[in-house]
Amino acid sequence: MDFVKTTEQDSNYRDLEKMTVNEVLHNINKEDKTVPIAVEKAIPQIEALVAKIVPKLKKGGRLFYIGAGTSGRLGILDASECPPTYGVSDHLVIGLIAGGDQAIRKAVEFAEDSKEQAWEDLSEYDISPLDVVIGIAASGTTPYVIGGLEKCNKNGIITGCITCNEDSPLSQVAEYPVVAVVGPEFVTGSSRMKAGTAQKLILNMISTTAMIQLGRVKGNKMVDMQLSNTKLVDRGTRMLMQELNISREKAEALLHQHKNVRNAIKAYQSGK
Repeated sequence: MDFVKTTEQDSNYRDLEKMTVNEVLHNINKEDKTVPIAVEKAIPQIEALVAKIVPKLKKGGRLFYIGAGTSGRLGILDASECPPTYGVSDHLVIGLIAGGDQAIRKAVEFAEDSKEQAWEDLSEYDISPLDVVIGIAASGTTPYVIGGLEKCNKNGIITGCITCNEDSPLSQVAEYPVVAVVGPEFVTGSSRMKAGTAQKLILNMISTTAMIQLGRVKGNKMVDMQLSNTKLVDRGTRMLMQELNISREKAEALLHQHKNVRNAIKAYQSGK
């Protein structure tokens, strides 16, 4: 059977420009509601991938995301949120985009068309079998991503992918594919919409589950978060007040002294 990109098929809606603002908004929302259902169907695949990621991270490995355009930006977004949220190193989860950092803000023409560039980008980080690489591509056909995973496979590096088309070339290359079939976009081919939303949800699930498994959450709190602004300092203070049943003044003093919620809890409980 020929591979068909459902993400490129014609929208289920016609004459969008003739719709009222209210109609456009409601119809976009109607389509968006189908995305979590598509992601739910992929949970067994997500679980299989996370089960491979966690042991690697525990042994000192890293998680890489590679992608182009919107997919690449979503990977970078997820990776960049891990250090402030969970207090991990900037080098634990790394997002790479075709075209380099300049492509984060502005499209770099034809950057995604090289099958060699992703491996070159990964090689700059001394990629090894201790690491895991996830290729992100809504279409499942991006040469940059496919080429990168092919080289990883040849070098004994575990590969996964996140795509939104069934039986895509990418899903056939990845050892642990995650496929969330969201169907045609509201605006035909605009895969930053439903496909992008599905990718974001899956990335959230992968990184959050991995961080919980690495012990970076206590109860349901981000006890290792970086206290990088007033809002987060206040959140950390309230965590201590709740966890230790102490006054705000005492919590603020503990946080100021130990610079970290987890460390403050340990110090207080040990009487130090």
